[in-house]
Amino acid sequence: MIRSTVLAVFALAGIAGTARSQPAPLVVEAKIPFGAVAGRIDHMAVDLSRGRLFVAELGNDSLGVIDIARRVAVRTIGGLNEPQGVGYLAADDTVFVASGGDGSVRRFTGADLTPMPPIALDGDADNIRIDDSATQVFVGHGKGGVAVIDRTGRVVADIRLPAHPESFQIDASAERLYVNLPDADQVGVVDLRAAKQIGAWTIQGVRGNFPLALDPASRHVLVATRRPPRLLALTPDGKVVASAALAGDADDLFIDAKRA
Repeated sequence: MIRSTVLAVFALAGIAGTARSQPAPLVVEAKIPFGAVAGRIDHMAVDLSRGRLFVAELGNDSLGVIDIARRVAVRTIGGLNEPQGVGYLAADDTVFVASGGDGSVRRFTGADLTPMPPIALDGDADNIRIDDSATQVFVGHGKGGVAVIDRTGRVVADIRLPAHPESFQIDASAERLYVNLPDADQVGVVDLRAAKQIGAWTIQGVRGNFPLALDPASRHVLVATRRPPRLLALTPDGKVVASAALAGDADDLFIDAKRA
């Protein structure tokens, strides 16, 4: 049965203080219906210049396009195969979509999202990250790889890893890639210049490290785990310097620079 999928938009709302101020909670500001879209969604990417949000509609085998200002779904691009990761390369005005079902990376460019030739990987194409400084696209895929794609769509490197990569982040200043490898119970450290893994951090007492974010100010690597649910802050050499309880089944993690 087809059902409508809804994207919730949250905002910060202040609480009237009494003796002392209190932190502002998140409240639902709007709900954006996707229309006749079945199944769950996965990752998202934003085109700020045109005010578009791209949503991987994994369960519907499609890419949703949201008008952020009007808060409405304006288009659904079908024909995908379990789309998971989405990335927007602003320099080329192109959105990249990684599909787990067939291992392809599809590209759509310009205001009208004209399709471009697909890029074939070796299965389970997943998370996407954009390196704007180098105009490159990184895609986690297969049983253990991160493909590096240039702006022409050519795979210029394929970084081999011991397990399927989940969330990963690029530290361009240090020429490093930090990548969660939950099936190997480690966080991998990759030398981007050499395009190979040079380190592996094992965090004692936790498993299921799926989300990962990089704090550019402190250069801490933030890792969320599922068993037990924890949020960990690690130094660039892998030392845990902070830990806090977290809600279960974390799937993505972002840094708010204004509140960090």
